[in-house]
Amino acid sequence: MLRRRFFLAFALMLIAAPVLAQNTVQPASIAAGRVIAEERCARCHAIAATGDSPFPAAPPFRELHRKYPVEQLAEALAEGIAVGHPDMPEFVLQPAEIEDFIAFLNSLQPPR
Repeated sequence: MLRRRFFLAFALMLIAAPVLAQNTVQPASIAAGRVIAEERCARCHAIAATGDSPFPAAPPFRELHRKYPVEQLAEALAEGIAVGHPDMPEFVLQPAEIEDFIAFLNSLQPPR
């Protein structure tokens, strides 16, 4: 199990490294991440820059960076998020989807 997590973390770092090195995110990646959020998350979470979450226990995505760096969600997204509110379904994203989803979450953060 530990070996699998190490391999997964290493693979995710390899995927994320080019994006972090370029320090630019393609608009298409943000748009693809938004589609993922609309399809899998918007039923409960506010996914826009404003507005309340439809499910009060689900934090708005624009506030996630206050709790933890969104880049650190990559491993949880790859293994299957099983955290959050009790009604949150578990789902697993593929590496390209993770990159897009995190790009979208980062796009919601205020400029640094």
